[in-house]
Amino acid sequence: MFERIRNLREDRDIRQAQMAEFLQVHQTTYSDYELGNLNIPIDVLMKLAKFYGTSVDYLVGLTDNPNPYK
Repeated sequence: MFERIRNLREDRDIRQAQMAEFLQVHQTTYSDYELGNLNIPIDVLMKLAKFYGTSVDYLVGLTDNPNPYK
């Protein structure tokens, strides 16, 4: 899960600080999300899924299909 979130961010050339600001969390908190040191709250997962145009299921590894649900 954590690798997907990092890869999505890096593929779009977004810095952790920028994503943290978007999510309204500290950069260190966001870094801990990516490292797997901190569980990601569902509301944050939902924001990430909307931002990246994918599903929460994809972010957490329940599917390999990055397309969002209709």
